Amino acid sequence: MSTNPEAVDPTAAPAAPSPAGDEADQRAEVLQAAAALVAAFGAHRTADYFAAFAPEATFVFHDAPAPLPDRAAYEAEWAAWEADGFRVQGCETSDTAVQLVAPGVAVLTHAVRTTLAGAEAPTAERETIVFRREDDGRWLAVHEHLSTAPTA
Repeated sequence: MSTNPEAVDPTAAPAAPSPAGDEADQRAEVLQAAAALVAAFGAHRTADYFAAFAPEATFVFHDAPAPLPDRAAYEAEWAAWEADGFRVQGCETSDTAVQLVAPGVAVLTHAVRTTLAGAEAPTAERETIVFRREDDGRWLAVHEHLSTAPTA
């Protein structure tokens, strides 16, 4: 679960869509969407996790040989990882920031610590997620970029 003091309870009912001009409400909605995504990832709830991404979402991971062009490609990669024993046991985020960059588009950045089954220590990474507001008011991720965190 998120360690960010601005985090929103991912189990709470989704907020009603805010008027397009209310930046504070939009930031809160993006934080809630991100918290739900992180909670699903951290609990290895695969269906809930992938539902947080638009079908056309793209993915760039520091440990992947090439970008993944859509959610289906990521789901296939995830299934291959699972076949090799991959399982997320926990995920915490911190240093979360949200920028509203255009109407219906937000960029979220945060630090991520992920615990994987069989790993000696949690991974330390930085992540950028671009969210797009859908016509029904939901914020879906349309791009995710994961990089290693600098060592101290």
